[in-house]
Amino acid sequence: MEKEKYQVLLYYKYVLIDDPETFAAEHLQFCNQLELKGRILVAQEGVNGTVSGTVDQTNKYMEEMHKDPRFKDMVFKVDASDGHAFKKMHVRPRSELVTLRLEDDINPKEVTGKYLSPKEFYEAMQDENTVVLDARNEYEYELGHFRGAIRPEIDTFRELPSWVEENKDQLEGKKVLTYCTGGIRCEKFSGWLIKNGFDDVGQLHGGIVTYGKDPEIQGELWDGQLYVFDERIAVPVNKKEHVIVGKDYFDGKPCERYVNCARPECNKQILCSEENEHKYMRGCTHECRISPRNMYVQEHNLSQEEIEARLKRIETEDGVVQQ
Repeated sequence: MEKEKYQVLLYYKYVLIDDPETFAAEHLQFCNQLELKGRILVAQEGVNGTVSGTVDQTNKYMEEMHKDPRFKDMVFKVDASDGHAFKKMHVRPRSELVTLRLEDDINPKEVTGKYLSPKEFYEAMQDENTVVLDARNEYEYELGHFRGAIRPEIDTFRELPSWVEENKDQLEGKKVLTYCTGGIRCEKFSGWLIKNGFDDVGQLHGGIVTYGKDPEIQGELWDGQLYVFDERIAVPVNKKEHVIVGKDYFDGKPCERYVNCARPECNKQILCSEENEHKYMRGCTHECRISPRNMYVQEHNLSQEEIEARLKRIETEDGVVQQ
C-alpha cells in the first residue's frame, strides 16, 4: 500500500481582522475538522501560520482560505513531508504577528522595503556597496545563512532595532538587504529601517523558503541549512552545493544537529553531535549537567555513579575542573 503523502504550509497575510479572538476560536475548529496540525497566530493586523496534513487536507485548507476575500491572494509556501511536522494544532490570538513591541508600530501596508525576487536578491547581494543583514536570531543564523551576511547578536527579534542603533556604522551609506524564513519579519523590519533613516532597503520577497525553491537560482550563495519552527528543525536550501557552517557547541566540529539543553530551566538550543549529547548528558554547562532536573539523566535512568563517571571523563578529556 502506497504511503499517504503529506505537506507543510507556511503563510502570512497582513490584513485587518476585526475580532482576533473569535477568528482564532473558529479557525481552530476549522483546522481540527480538517485534522491539520500546526501553529497559527492571529492579530488585528493579520494572520501568520504553518500547518501540516495530508495533501488532500492541506489543499482543502488552501482552497477554503482563498474563498475568504481577506485571503484570496494569500501565498502559500508548500513543502512535501513524510508526515505531520507538528504534534498538535494551536490557533492563538496575539497583539502582533511578529514581536517587535515598538512604541510606534510599523504597518507594512504603509511602509516596507522594496520586494526583491530571488534573482534580484542574488544579484544585489554581489554589489560591493551592499550589506546583507540577517533578520533572524543567532541560533537560526548558526545553522545556515547567506554567504557574507551580518549576524546580529540577538536572542529575539524584538532586540533587532536596538542592535541596528548600536551598529549603524556597519549599515550607513550602504544598500541594505534583509531576509528571514518566510518574509513576515522583514515586512516590518525593513519598514522600521526606512523610518529610521535608511533610504535604500530591499527585502527577500517570500523569504529563504522561496529563494530555495526558485528554479533558476536554486538557493545559490546560501550556506548551511534553514532552521524551521517545526519537528523537522532543519531543511536544505542550496540545491547546487551544501556547505556546512554549523559548529558543534562542545568541540567546534561541523554539525547541523540541534538539541535543547536537558535542564528545562535553561532549554538552550545547541548544535551537538549524538556522541557529544551522550558525553555531556545534553547539558550545555556543568550546572545543567548536574541539575536534579536534567531530563537526559531521567530519560536514560543514570545512576549517580554513571553521572560521576561522565563528569570525570569530561574533566579528563577537556582539562576543565568540574566545580
